[in-house]
Amino acid sequence: MRGEHAGYACGAALGFLGDLLAADPRRGHPVAAFGRAAGALERRLWRDHRGYGAAHAVLCAGGAAAAAALLQRTLRNPPARIALTAATAWAVLGGTSLGREARAVGGALTAGDLDAARERLPHLCGRDPQALDGPQMARAVVESVAENTSDAVVGALVWGALGGVPGLVAFRAVNTLDAMVGHKSPRYRRFGWASARLDDVAGWPGSRLTAALTVLAGPDRRGALRAWRADGGAHPSPNAGPVEASFAGALGIRLGGTLAYGGRVEHRPVLNGVGRPPAVEDIVRAVRLSRRVSVLALVTTVAGRLACAAVRRKGRTR
Repeated sequence: MRGEHAGYACGAALGFLGDLLAADPRRGHPVAAFGRAAGALERRLWRDHRGYGAAHAVLCAGGAAAAAALLQRTLRNPPARIALTAATAWAVLGGTSLGREARAVGGALTAGDLDAARERLPHLCGRDPQALDGPQMARAVVESVAENTSDAVVGALVWGALGGVPGLVAFRAVNTLDAMVGHKSPRYRRFGWASARLDDVAGWPGSRLTAALTVLAGPDRRGALRAWRADGGAHPSPNAGPVEASFAGALGIRLGGTLAYGGRVEHRPVLNGVGRPPAVEDIVRAVRLSRRVSVLALVTTVAGRLACAAVRRKGRTR
């Protein structure tokens, strides 16, 4: 068991490094393959009914986790297990791609090319970009960086520490299903309900750890903590709220407000209302904060897994 936990720590660190160096491939990504399989199953199962949506979520996420667990069990050689963990961590982590896309929008805005920025924005979020000006797009990018720091990095590391390779795979599967069917469009209001609620549950620990590490790593710690406590619960998403509020407080900016998403207009509460409006240069600041939080999350989750294993070993030897 000691070797298993140390092997996970080594594999997770290697996968994190792999994401830093290689990011996501343009083609042939395992998560994209899962998305295609989930989409094919959806076309067979879809009904305007929560039960069918729940079956879709269980079959997709449960099937992916079960396949990962079976593959892990077949590998007896410690180096092979480390390699599997590293490959899986690389596949599910998306911090480098997140930063790359955010910087691309920021670069277009800095150059004054609003059309190019609007073209790249959908790579980050589902906002309707055509009606957005430069500051509004900057706000959208910062909010996306904050939320996806939790979804694309910290949450996966938390569930990897708890469940190893199956935990990594299950979290990414749940998060992908939420992105595919978890929104409140007429087609998915009932069918996607189970995927959205499952994502809320899976994302809870990662979002709170992200907010806590943002307080620790942010340039304004007091501001991050104050905004998290005051505004984190005001957001319609139970997990995006703490993360976006803590980022807003840490960076000294104001997030939230009116947005257009999926063809509808939403009026969301303002987060850190004492802050200034976001500017283009805040995109780079948000990406840097995201990177610091991600590194701290790797250290925290790996150390937590090793510490829990040591406590259990000590308890068995008494």
